[in-house]
Amino acid sequence: MSPGKIMEPEVSWISPAASAESYAYEGPPRNVAYVENIKFPPELQPKSYDIQGTHPDSQILFLDVSILDATGKLPYRGDVYIKGKHGRSRQRIVSVGDVPNKASLLRNPKIRVFQGRGRTLMPGLGDAHTHFSWNGSNLDRLGGLPLEEHVLLTARSARCYLDSGYTMCFGAASAKDRLDVVVRDGINAGDIPGPRYLANAKEIARTDGELVPGITAYADGPEQFEEVVNRHIDLGADQVKLSMSGEEITEIRSAQDCYYTDEEAAACVRTAHGRGVRLCAHARARDSVRMCVKHGIDVIYHASYIDEEGMNMLEAKKDRHVVAPGLNWLIATLYEAEAFGFPQSKAEQVGYKKELEAAIRGLREMHRRGIVVLPGGDYGFAWTPHGTYARDLGHFKKLLGFTAHEAVIASTFGVAKLFMRSHEMGQIKEGNFADCILVDGDPLKDIDVLQDHDKLNIILINGRVHKAARSEYISPAVASDRDTALIPEDFPEVKASMQKDY
Repeated sequence: MSPGKIMEPEVSWISPAASAESYAYEGPPRNVAYVENIKFPPELQPKSYDIQGTHPDSQILFLDVSILDATGKLPYRGDVYIKGKHGRSRQRIVSVGDVPNKASLLRNPKIRVFQGRGRTLMPGLGDAHTHFSWNGSNLDRLGGLPLEEHVLLTARSARCYLDSGYTMCFGAASAKDRLDVVVRDGINAGDIPGPRYLANAKEIARTDGELVPGITAYADGPEQFEEVVNRHIDLGADQVKLSMSGEEITEIRSAQDCYYTDEEAAACVRTAHGRGVRLCAHARARDSVRMCVKHGIDVIYHASYIDEEGMNMLEAKKDRHVVAPGLNWLIATLYEAEAFGFPQSKAEQVGYKKELEAAIRGLREMHRRGIVVLPGGDYGFAWTPHGTYARDLGHFKKLLGFTAHEAVIASTFGVAKLFMRSHEMGQIKEGNFADCILVDGDPLKDIDVLQDHDKLNIILINGRVHKAARSEYISPAVASDRDTALIPEDFPEVKASMQKDY
């Protein structure tokens, strides 16, 4: 397939006249190069957590799958071999495409064999804006939810992400100080199911700039911000969230207003980066986006009202920042919240239609300029419920000028780069972690297939089967030389211990 021509818009991207057709593109995915260009400073590398619970002797063989490897290549047919222990590494993909010792592997009854029958094997998905502790209902009640119930809710959300094919999630704020941290540690210990996770703590706001009081940490002035940032890092947060601009649904904090001062933003960056921790920011307003780029806030959420100056600033430093717009929040709040007491007429009145239109124009232009835009839709509200995360990929394709292939790459390789672990996550290739999903369909022809949980036939995390129907373990009589038809009883697995030392 020859590369398509990138069309320059005939009018300024800021103009409402800028059309989707101006950004139409058909060709090889452009954003592999965009993602590879990201170079977060190595001193900001988060801890490289391992997930326990996969037996070192486990082995899995996928036969005849369509391999969508997220490297930019078109899918190709082949086999994939996964081994629990391979040299000094564990839970890794050993062979992709051709498996040299396939005949002998098929004779080994301790190896799980899955017949692909041409289904798509791809990396597990990733979300760049995750709230495990959001309750799918009334955020105003989150601060008062008893801790014990809130821990259970947060763990359930983590499992829901994995059930939805998500194996990487980047925490964007926690409703209580340590909910994210505790659930992350439980996932890594193998105690609860969930994706690989980088945890956050409460979002930090000025006393005149909070969005939801009960789930906010407060600071005023550079010294207080330094103190709160340090406290969150001491709690175990992998990144720190700043709430810099407003949100129209509050009706008192406009999305076009920035509440931080330059001195406060600089203090947060100086403190966090000084301790090797990155920052992310709720930054819808023009001035908050500029402030993020000026001071080096690594992950910019929303960026709805970016202007030409901010766009140029961001483009000049596109190797140091990613944008996660949370697009589904805007769409659902505008068009799908009426059943929950927020009708479209009200959403338009407070400004969501205006913001959505501005955000789409800006995000299309970011993608054209090579700025990395990642999916993550602010899920966990009543009208953006848990389990619907893959809607973001459809929005990227239908609204932002992404091809389906680019949307897949953003949600796999792109989120792995956000983790600063793209060398071992986010692609189906030899040496990478065995985090993958087998999809009954072709996401490049129908991106919405990733929203259908029934089509996510097999889900692996860390080389361990999280989801697979019993029928997946039964080999057709003529499919191979293998004699074993049912699940081997002695397949090596780690059994959950009933007692642990704490």
